Amino acid sequence: MVTKIKKKEYEPNEKEKFMNQKQLNYFKNKLEIWKNDLLKESNLTLENLKGESLNRPDIADRASLESEKTLELRTRDRARKLISKINKALKKIDEGTYGYCEETMEPINIERLKARPIATLSIEAQEKHEKREKIYKEKDY
Repeated sequence: MVTKIKKKEYEPNEKEKFMNQKQLNYFKNKLEIWKNDLLKESNLTLENLKGESLNRPDIADRASLESEKTLELRTRDRARKLISKINKALKKIDEGTYGYCEETMEPINIERLKARPIATLSIEAQEKHEKREKIYKEKDY
């Protein structure tokens, strides 16, 4: 019996030229798969919402079902916003600006992009942004 050795899937790394064609293809594929998964989940949610009636004789059952539907709709709204960010990242790939910090124009760390492919800021810029946000929130109190 002959067993095939599975070819290791490509993983971008810091040693390569930043945002070479292999890396761009990797991130584009990753983003498109993520987007398609979110769209499938949204379609399932719509089917569930259409199929189930809120007209229940028991008030507790009705309240529970309404709470579940509200939570599901909130989750779908987050997914909708995420799809918008994914579309923005895909557009940046097409424009040749993907992977660069929107504030500093420096490359975003590959490991950060692998973990969060919709990242638009480097870790340093994100931390500064969060500090500013925290300071302004504290001033509001």
